[in-house]
Amino acid sequence: MIKLDIVNRVAERTGVPKMKAEQAVDALFHSMKEALARGERIELRGFGVFVVKPRKRGVGRNPRTGEEVAIPSGKTIR
Repeated sequence: MIKLDIVNRVAERTGVPKMKAEQAVDALFHSMKEALARGERIELRGFGVFVVKPRKRGVGRNPRTGEEVAIPSGKTIR
């Protein structure tokens, strides 16, 4: 499912025009991005939890050449 599918479903279920549904979906995603950027935990009961976790650095491989590639530490959403 992509964003367009979500917008279409919201429009169908609420009876609002697709443009308004897209604005609502965009506002939701924007709010979630901002909260995660601040390190906040997002809990949507009956759906799931989104939390930023640290990711260790490691070593990966380039699938074409087999060459080892350093993967830096960072953050990921779980």
